[in-house]
Amino acid sequence: MGGQACILYGGSEFSRDIDFSIGIDTKNISAIKKALKCLKAETIFVPPLGKQVLRRGHACHFRCNAEGVEGLRIDMMAKMRGCSDFEQLWERRSIVKLPEIGEMGILSLPDLIQAKKTQREKDWPMIRRLIETDVTQGYRKAGKEKIIFWLMECRTPVLLMEIARKNAALCKNLIPTRSLLKAVLNQNVEEIESLLIQEESAERKKDREYWLPLKKELEQWRLGRKS
Repeated sequence: MGGQACILYGGSEFSRDIDFSIGIDTKNISAIKKALKCLKAETIFVPPLGKQVLRRGHACHFRCNAEGVEGLRIDMMAKMRGCSDFEQLWERRSIVKLPEIGEMGILSLPDLIQAKKTQREKDWPMIRRLIETDVTQGYRKAGKEKIIFWLMECRTPVLLMEIARKNAALCKNLIPTRSLLKAVLNQNVEEIESLLIQEESAERKKDREYWLPLKKELEQWRLGRKS
């Protein structure tokens, strides 16, 4: 769901770890623990892997020590701010085929974009690149659903204006949901850039507020482990 997914969608070139969105039923947790054992993965940081901490929204972190994957970091989450539950994410997943691995499910692009709306500086340029790549690769054959997705999520003013120019009626209908589209229709680049900054700031604030109680829990766990 993280850097590796961004690579597969053409938005990134390198990632040092693998991020997973996981289901937290007992059977799946058991299978995950077996896989981690095969990878000789050790828990790093806190909290330890468990249904309750995952259900709360925490991430669980591991470092692999098995031959061939030494030092590989694995991060797992079952709940992400603003995203649907795992079952819905799984239903909407994209399937990719990788050499020597076979088929693999990754977050759908809309879900990946939502998951990337964090307080981290690096995630916002990534969102922009992911959408730009998607538009470049699929513009000629894009249907209504895809165009709506671009109008709602694109963060490149020139690209937004071009899409809106060719889909003016659709863009106008979306203004109540994304107000900056009014500036897009008016071809006002300066205003669009200002409103994009406001959008980003609002999402960053939501993410900080979401993580505040979780960070307090993490600090309590750290203190408990030190005592």
